[in-house]
Parts: sequence; C-alpha cells; structure tokens
Amino acid sequence: MLDVLCVGHASYDISMGVSHHPEANEKSVADTMQLSGGGPAANAAVCVSRLGGAAGFCGYLGRDFFGEVHLREFICEGVDVSKLKRGDHATPVSQVLSKPDGRRSVVNFKGDTVHLGVDAVRVSESPKVMLFDGHEPLLSQSLCRWANERGIITVLDAGSLHQGTKALAGEVDYLVASEKFARHYCDTEDLDSALRSLSTLYEHVVITQGAAGLIWSCNGESGEMDAFKVDAVDSTGAGDVFHGAFALALAREMTWPDLLRFASAAGALACTKQGARCGMPDRAAMDSLLEQSHA
Repeated sequence: MLDVLCVGHASYDISMGVSHHPEANEKSVADTMQLSGGGPAANAAVCVSRLGGAAGFCGYLGRDFFGEVHLREFICEGVDVSKLKRGDHATPVSQVLSKPDGRRSVVNFKGDTVHLGVDAVRVSESPKVMLFDGHEPLLSQSLCRWANERGIITVLDAGSLHQGTKALAGEVDYLVASEKFARHYCDTEDLDSALRSLSTLYEHVVITQGAAGLIWSCNGESGEMDAFKVDAVDSTGAGDVFHGAFALALAREMTWPDLLRFASAAGALACTKQGARCGMPDRAAMDSLLEQSHA
C-alpha cells in the first residue's frame, strides 16, 4: 500500500543561481546551475520516498526529452509511476532564478499541454493519504471525491489561488496553504483573520510563511510555530517538500505537534541547496536537525 499518492503537476526545472535579478535588456551570468524534475506534486512524491515512505505520482509527462529524463528520476527515487500518464503534448519546463537571499523567480512553459480528464486515471488500491496540488483540476476533483467516499485522508497543497485550488476548497481534510493563497482566498492581508476564516471550512489548517514559520488551526485550537534556522540558499521546492513531509507524517499517524515539526524541518532543509530535488533531505538529515532543535 502507498503511504502517499501525490496528484498534480510535474515539470522539468532549469535552476540557475544569480547575484541579482536581471534588469530589462541586461545579460547576466549564472554562478551555478541545477537540472532536475520539478512540480509541486512531483516533488512531494520524491520527498516522501526520500524520507522512507511509499510514494506514488499521478499526473502527466510528455514523450519528449524532458519527460523521459523526469520519468527516469522518478524510477531512480523509488516513486510508483503506475498512475503516470504520458502523451504527445510538451512536458512543462520551468526556468528558475535563485538569488543570494534564498528567494527565487520562476517562468513556466506549458505549451499546448491540456489538463487530464476526469477519468484519465483509475485508482484501485487505496493509499493512506492523497495529496493534491490542484494543477490537474478535473482529475483531482474526481479523485478527491473517490478518496472521501473511502475515508482516505486528503490534503490540499494550496500554493496559490487558481482553478484547481478553488475547486478543491472545502473538499479536503487538511488545507496546507501559503500566505499568498490565504490572503487572496480570504481577501485580507491579516493572516490571523484568514486563519479564522479558513478554519470554518476545514478542521485542520496550516498557513506557511517561509522564514517566518507557520500558523495553524486544528480541531478548534490554534497556534504558531517558528521556522527552523538554516543557511538558506534557494527556496525552490521548499513548500513542496513541506507538503510531502506533512502528508507522510499523516500516513505515519504522528501527533499534531510532531507532524508540524517534521514538515517544517523538511521544508527548511530543502532551502540549503540550489534546486528543489538537490536540497531534499533524507531521513538521516531530518533526524539530525530535529535532534539539534531539541538540544
């Protein structure tokens, strides 16, 4: 049985480290470059596998160069790809520019690639947890209903407000949202107010704030948690890693405080190297950071 089935977006990332954001008509020289698969759900699946969980990915990859390379990465990482759909449309590609302060800019190319249909993938064996990033809105709605009918834990990675995250709003058991999503969805700059509003739709809400940590609501209680202190190099994929670790912690039935610490530690470690996949921690790195924080 899979611990976590991640449903949504897979892309290929070309990440470059630059000293500053290029101005108009400026030619810049990158200091570093990292090539790897990417995408919120795809990264979450790799994260789960790195941390010792049984992970699967459900989404699309083209039959092009980038799709083939990404597929090989999935297989090497031990991710179950039996729910992966291939096609003749392009594999999405992202150009990522990471700055010295850890922030990044992303340009994504999708070409004429279309969303998978409602019945594009059939799931027969029930995973413990299903994680959705909303980027396959038609398929995700169908699979989320299927999961809810069977009592499978469902989680939404709400990185931004778009068609897919709107469609899944209120449909999942756990909402793990960025501050950007929370502000846009609730139409407020006050994150505490946003948390209160979202807690009327979900019993479990987490709003991540990057280096500022997170705030949460769980079964009528609320609180906050500081971020782990690390030397940030590139925040690309940190949210994806947080969501993957969060979903795995649910599958392992961790207590709420331990679950949040586990996911926060994973997200922090993801910022210590350039590129989403390169910075993903294994369980040894996680254990080391968690032990240090208790010392």
